Amino acid sequence: MKKFNVLIAIAVLLLASLACQALAGGGDSDAVELPPPLDGMDENPAVPPADGSDDDESADDFEFSFGGESDFPLPDDSKNVMSVSGTVNYQTSLSLDEVMEFYRGVYGDMGYTERQLLTVVSEGVFSMVFDGDPSGQAVVIQGVDLGDGTMNVNLRLEDT
Repeated sequence: MKKFNVLIAIAVLLLASLACQALAGGGDSDAVELPPPLDGMDENPAVPPADGSDDDESADDFEFSFGGESDFPLPDDSKNVMSVSGTVNYQTSLSLDEVMEFYRGVYGDMGYTERQLLTVVSEGVFSMVFDGDPSGQAVVIQGVDLGDGTMNVNLRLEDT
């Protein structure tokens, strides 16, 4: 009787497998070809002019800058500055405490208020939030010690 139950179980699994294969399009050797990556797109995508002029209205949808441009205050030794759609990321040789003191000084002088409750420091990582930006959004600053004498810092505006 056990052999009969095993044979029935194998037959049920085989039928279920065939049914799944049939529903998924079968096991045809004719693979469906995907369209080429540029299908329906211009083969020469628009590239912003090197002179910085903006010929394309859609370029405003996604902003990217690499090399030092930032709407946020940055320490003098900032390097690898990258700005993508309102978020700025950079590295500095300042320590975690020095970075936090830098932003407390800069934003304090500008009249911003630190949300002490949201300030967190833990094992080489920090996060702090300042209110007072003219946009009505909060300035969020986060950093992580990379372990080689460099801090990676990220700044952005977020809705409060």
